[in-house]
Amino acid sequence: MELRYGLNDLKRNKAVNIALATVLLLSAFLMATGAMVIERAVSSVDQLLSQARPPHFLQMHAGDYDVAALERFAAAQPDVEAWQVHEMVGFAGAEISWQRPGTDQGGDLSASLIDNLFVTQNRDFDLLLAEDGTAASPETGEVDVPVAYQRQFGLEEGDQLTVRTDDGARTLTVRGFVRDSQMASSMSSATRFVVSDQDFARLTAGGGGDPEVIVEYRLTDESMAAGFQRAYEAEEALPKNGQAVTYTMIRVINTFSHGLVAVALAMVSGVLILIALLNLRFVIRGAIEDDVRQIGAMKAMGIASKDIAGLYLGKYRVMALAACLAGGAVAVGATAVLTRGLAADFARAEITPLTVIAPVAALAAVYLVVMTTIRGILRRINRIDVVTALVHGSTLTARQAARRARRQRRAAHRTDLANFRRGSLNTRLTWLGLRAEGRQWSLIPLVFFLSTIVITVPTNMLSTFESPRFVTYMGAPEADLRADLQFGDDLDQSRTELLSAMREDPRLTDVRSYANVVYETPGEDARGDAGWDSLRVEVGDYSGGTVEFSKGGAPEEGQIALSALNAGALGVGPGDSIRVRQGTEDAAATEVEVSGIYQDVTSGGYTAKMQGNIESGANSYVVYGSTGADAGDAAAVAAEYNARYDGVEMKPMRDYVQQTLAYVTDAFRTAAIVALVFGVGLAALITVLFLQLRLSRDRQKMGILFALGFSLREVGTQVLLKTVLAVGLGTLAGVAVANAAGEAGVGAVLSLSGMGLTELTFLTNPAVVYVLYPLGMVAAGCAGAAVLLAGLRRQDKSTWLKEA
Repeated sequence: MELRYGLNDLKRNKAVNIALATVLLLSAFLMATGAMVIERAVSSVDQLLSQARPPHFLQMHAGDYDVAALERFAAAQPDVEAWQVHEMVGFAGAEISWQRPGTDQGGDLSASLIDNLFVTQNRDFDLLLAEDGTAASPETGEVDVPVAYQRQFGLEEGDQLTVRTDDGARTLTVRGFVRDSQMASSMSSATRFVVSDQDFARLTAGGGGDPEVIVEYRLTDESMAAGFQRAYEAEEALPKNGQAVTYTMIRVINTFSHGLVAVALAMVSGVLILIALLNLRFVIRGAIEDDVRQIGAMKAMGIASKDIAGLYLGKYRVMALAACLAGGAVAVGATAVLTRGLAADFARAEITPLTVIAPVAALAAVYLVVMTTIRGILRRINRIDVVTALVHGSTLTARQAARRARRQRRAAHRTDLANFRRGSLNTRLTWLGLRAEGRQWSLIPLVFFLSTIVITVPTNMLSTFESPRFVTYMGAPEADLRADLQFGDDLDQSRTELLSAMREDPRLTDVRSYANVVYETPGEDARGDAGWDSLRVEVGDYSGGTVEFSKGGAPEEGQIALSALNAGALGVGPGDSIRVRQGTEDAAATEVEVSGIYQDVTSGGYTAKMQGNIESGANSYVVYGSTGADAGDAAAVAAEYNARYDGVEMKPMRDYVQQTLAYVTDAFRTAAIVALVFGVGLAALITVLFLQLRLSRDRQKMGILFALGFSLREVGTQVLLKTVLAVGLGTLAGVAVANAAGEAGVGAVLSLSGMGLTELTFLTNPAVVYVLYPLGMVAAGCAGAAVLLAGLRRQDKSTWLKEA
């Protein structure tokens, strides 16, 4: 009986069932895809980390350092399994060119604004891997290039790479491409080229490059990295002129971008599931109302409510199961497309039991949620009264029917048209119809409300991360140019000369200089005893709204502003005080008040800012400037200053931020496109589904209107106006919620990533979010209505009055 009923229903309501199956399939597809992308990304990163064995703690450093102090420190730490000093020499992208032999193809790497570091292969850990997963080992005259440059510049094996040094050009042949466990993400500020020991010595001796080292440690237990970092930073003799990074941070950065795609897909899937459940409720309740007399007859014959519900449940069980199986199958192909860059950037993920468990669990969750909801809806059959069903054809009990009758009498009194004199009668009937059938029409605004959120939030995230103002979320003022001074024999003199030149340059405005200084604040050492932790502070002028503060405001004299991660680590907020000191252990500590909390994704998210002016003795300097409305290209200005001053690395800020966040913005762009296609398409599909059922049930009412003299155009206009009002209401509500509550939701997800962002204010594109998308949603709804209304012309209206 269940099979026969299901087949008959499929034949009778083909369009409805196809629409429902489509929504369920999309929900299952996106949920399975999100689960598989997360699993593949984590597995790929884990595979790379397993092969490359990155350090559990590393400290980058520019300048001289004491090897004996490093040896004493390592010997005193029982948790150190292995350690090494990884030497590097950096060259600007403009100093590195490439040429394809026998062709005119070539160029330089100046389009890349990150540091280009030439290194030799490590022996024990922090290995740079070739495409086959083995440690890259170029011969003399060869170089292994980062895979990111292979894509960005189209490099191929056999290309000639030329590095200009002070002693002349050094030409190397591209042997292959390497994957770097430390610097695979675009959020890394540098990338590494692997050369032989002989070529590294020549590049270093040739001059023109900036020497740098990474002090790296492998620990017996990676969970001890935070305590080990405190112990390292407490030793004054150890090199600290650079960023410190832990294993956890490396893992998070590598997984972040693909994880965002997966989270976005899962969020879209969750909304689609909610839309599917709303549609199931609408369709099943409508089917019960249509079949109420048959249900009453079956109950009168003694058939249990559970068995009657089984007639409906069987069809939807098969539909949900088929949608999950088909969605899972399609998700396999989609995952392959979304993760095709993982093997190149990280490593080829192994097939493990979790590879199967993750999507199966996601599909099982979709199936269980759908079936649980359907069972809840079908409980309505238990409450159907046999007499009311057979006599009145209603699913209501006698008491519910009496209450509805009273409401209808009051509504009829309010909607009396006898005294109607002004305005359009058609519009009046439309409005009265919506008010009387508000509960039935509530599906459309709900669906468009959810669909609008689905397409708006990813777009807002994309426009936020692509906006030039996003630099204020990276702990930096909004500017066109950024110049870093962190290498050289006399940084103070270089800073004075650069600052003077920039302030005298008529092309530049709002030139500001900041000094990076290491302070210390009370903390705990690796054993939990009282000690001092390093606190990297940027000192300069923060007046005039240079940085966005999520809490409090900019620091004044005697105050300090902390990044969100630093404030959390220290357990302080605006108005609290902390003790800081600078120099040796004998230096006096000073109480400073926390003025505000800001967000920062640079330097691991652990930074601080103080008001002041330091002209000498800083570890490094950074200078910002703006080109103004009528000035030339920021890139040309940066190239000019880089050529004029040694040790200065000037970058156009917009290009720098775009390159740094390339992986993130690519993830958001993918999510935005997927959400837009599915959101608009689903909204149009549900509109067609709803109106088809609605018109089928309202044929008798429309037949009466035709009998009273209303034309097909007028009746169709009523339906179209109802659709526009319902769609418009849902769309406007969705836009409002997406731009208000969406910020809090996205901020919560980003804060869990540990990237240094705790809140996010959307930097929206008003033309897209407030005009284009709402118009597109309304157009989708109207298009669905127009398609169905066009079919009314071919139907025999004379039979509508006979239909019950």
